[in-house]
Amino acid sequence: METKAGDPGAFAQFDLNRVDSPAFVVDAAKLRANCKILADIRDAAEIKVLGALKAFSMWSTAHIIGEYLDGVCTSGLWEARLASEFYDGEIATYSAAYKPEELEEICRLSDHVIFNSPDQLKRASLILENARAGGQDFDVGLRINPMVPTGKVAKYDPSSPGSRLGFPLDQLTEEHLEGVDGIHFHNLCEQDLEPLKRTWDAVFDALEPYFGQLKWINMGGGHHITRADYQRDELIQFLRDAKADTGAEIIIEPGEAVALDAGILVGTLLDVQWNGMPVGITDVSATCHMPDVIEAPYRPAMLGEVTDEEHVPIRLGGPSCLAGDVIGDYRLPVPAEPGARFAFLDQAHYSMVKTNTFNGVQLPSIYLWDSEIDQLELVKSFGYEDFRNRLS
Repeated sequence: METKAGDPGAFAQFDLNRVDSPAFVVDAAKLRANCKILADIRDAAEIKVLGALKAFSMWSTAHIIGEYLDGVCTSGLWEARLASEFYDGEIATYSAAYKPEELEEICRLSDHVIFNSPDQLKRASLILENARAGGQDFDVGLRINPMVPTGKVAKYDPSSPGSRLGFPLDQLTEEHLEGVDGIHFHNLCEQDLEPLKRTWDAVFDALEPYFGQLKWINMGGGHHITRADYQRDELIQFLRDAKADTGAEIIIEPGEAVALDAGILVGTLLDVQWNGMPVGITDVSATCHMPDVIEAPYRPAMLGEVTDEEHVPIRLGGPSCLAGDVIGDYRLPVPAEPGARFAFLDQAHYSMVKTNTFNGVQLPSIYLWDSEIDQLELVKSFGYEDFRNRLS
């Protein structure tokens, strides 16, 4: 799988030696540009846009998100707490399943509480009644499964057969919508408008009998709106039509689009050996720092990678003991020797929130850089104590 992102932008001029290694570097200027595009879509279509914390929850940039978007969507209690502590605007919370002991606080923190099935919602009814009786004000939503596969990678496609995400659309009845204020569906992954239209065609037919009683329809995330080739004008018209047809408020929840091409992961080549081809060991790990490389799998783009096929590629992998900790084969823009710095592009979203310390591998430092004024700030670095304190 090849990423559709990877525009170096201002990082083409960034000196990689200015930061620790490994390190995430996020460009505040690019974040603002992405959020402005999303806000422009929101204003033109007269909808709401929430940023998905599951993709990008670097809360030191919450002020940027809050300046442009209507709020955030969260995936459970801890993200909802983070949202209430640092982010402005609405909080919409969806989880595949809630623990009963956490639901009362989720209701207190959230404007929308979205359930994965009518049975879950029914079992939670007393908790919801008590929360409202106690003065909590929130809407209740139901996530549906459109049953329209659109993804290239089945395990990332919520509409794959046997998916646990959302209530199957062909089972939905009037009874299931009793007490439901809004409908949520999320069916995309790094996609443009056409898969959204196909999804909406199926959802529209199923929901049409209930138009007028639904306060809102949340079309989820996976919208690659900030990618240069996205059909933004068509999207605006599509959203306006959906609002007019349904009489409901329309919400979208982009995650990746918020931080698309806004961050890099800087690494250092530690060792080089020969095993049928050049093999490099780096302080960047696929399994610890970019697990989607293995899970998808996909090949992250490299800053300044040489395109000349006569240039000998080197296979890069992490320092862990996992045989599969391989990032990919690259034609480096620098000599393939120990101490060389390099960077992978488009690593602000998902990579940062998925990092782990398997094998005691060091977590990358986090830097915030504003390319417009060349201001660089070390937001956080990690030490042995961070590894130790996760264990017992």
